[in-house]
Amino acid sequence: MFTLMLRKLLNLVLPTSSYLEMENKKLSLKEKITIDAIREIFQRKGYKFFTNGKYNLNLLGVRKDTNVSNKFDDYLVAIYKSEDDEWKCLVWEATTDPGKHWLENPLNPAGTAILIPNQYRSTWKVGYHRGKYRALCQAKNVRVWRDNDKDDELDFLCEDSQEGIFGINIHKSNPYTESQRVDKWSAGCQVFKRAQDYAVFMGLCDRASNLYGNSFTYTLLEEQDFNV
Repeated sequence: MFTLMLRKLLNLVLPTSSYLEMENKKLSLKEKITIDAIREIFQRKGYKFFTNGKYNLNLLGVRKDTNVSNKFDDYLVAIYKSEDDEWKCLVWEATTDPGKHWLENPLNPAGTAILIPNQYRSTWKVGYHRGKYRALCQAKNVRVWRDNDKDDELDFLCEDSQEGIFGINIHKSNPYTESQRVDKWSAGCQVFKRAQDYAVFMGLCDRASNLYGNSFTYTLLEEQDFNV
């Protein structure tokens, strides 16, 4: 009762901003990542959202709206129906951007790769990251921006972009615990902060590949997609 009265009072004194709008503004990016929100964004963009069958994974990244590099301030997400036919939404800390080291020291003469937001259908498969451990490895073309000014800021919407297979894998950082900075862990890959989270992720991928084959769709969204 008190909450309802408070909302009515706030709507009277704040005609340009409702109480619910104020509540939404307080939500962190992680709190905005819900199944309903993702489905609405996918529908708006014309992306495929997988609903048929258990462990038919919707895998996605959510990139924070900042050009500050070297932080695990993005999210990797898995949405699926579990064994009991209940929808699950797992959200993990990660980076969808290259780290400071590779921004300043590009591996490619054209510049360091930054994956361009899009839905990439059937583009990853379970393989070995750099031949070392099991990961989701790029198997088909993706589009990347090429950041080539060799500073530590992320340059999105670069004039230079490329399409191809660049080894943009989905893998972990520290093999045992977690990493606090991205550094050399990503030269454009999508990278988990915590090894424990990554183990859960790969377990889901194994279940999915046993049911649907070794092919995975990955969708990269931006924070601004949740603010519409």
